[in-house]
Amino acid sequence: MKVFRNLFTVAFALVVSVSAMADKGKKAPQTLKVDTKASTFNWLGKKITGEHNGTIGIQSGNLEVDGSKLVGGTFTIDINTITCLDLKDADYNAKLVNHLKAPDFFDVAKYPTATFKITKATPKTATNYDITGNLTINGVTQVITFPAVVSIDKKGNTTAAAKFEVDRTKFGSKYASKSFFDTIGDKAIYDNFQVDIKLVAAKASI
Repeated sequence: MKVFRNLFTVAFALVVSVSAMADKGKKAPQTLKVDTKASTFNWLGKKITGEHNGTIGIQSGNLEVDGSKLVGGTFTIDINTITCLDLKDADYNAKLVNHLKAPDFFDVAKYPTATFKITKATPKTATNYDITGNLTINGVTQVITFPAVVSIDKKGNTTAAAKFEVDRTKFGSKYASKSFFDTIGDKAIYDNFQVDIKLVAAKASI
């Protein structure tokens, strides 16, 4: 019986040792810095009588990659950089942009940035993912999920692209929303605005 106990002890020690060596040899996920100049953030907002579109600058961000899989990440946009691309009249353009920066919409004086942090990245195919995370706008955080296309090359360089809709009223922007002002008629602005984003992140060179 003593011999059996000794053999069991030795076998257990070997299993623990091999497991520890395997864990030690396993590479940790890489954190890749987002290239803010190569990345883009486009928006599209619609109302009863038309629509407007523009851009917002990406301030910073990173993507976390484990081998050939996206496992996490975060990014911040600088709402002070918001532009409108479709209005050619300079005065009207400036009026719209200033209104978007006002408390009716994004209140940049109090909340100059918006952030998104990935909490779960679920691969559906080699490149298609369902992304879940925390979106914070106007100091309000909501959990959202949307589809994304992710490309990771052999060097670890990563591109993640997604197009999805955000309900502005969930973040306190109720201006001209028919959900709250049912008599507003053709002055209504739709609750959802569309986001089209591409993040480009590269492995740091040594």
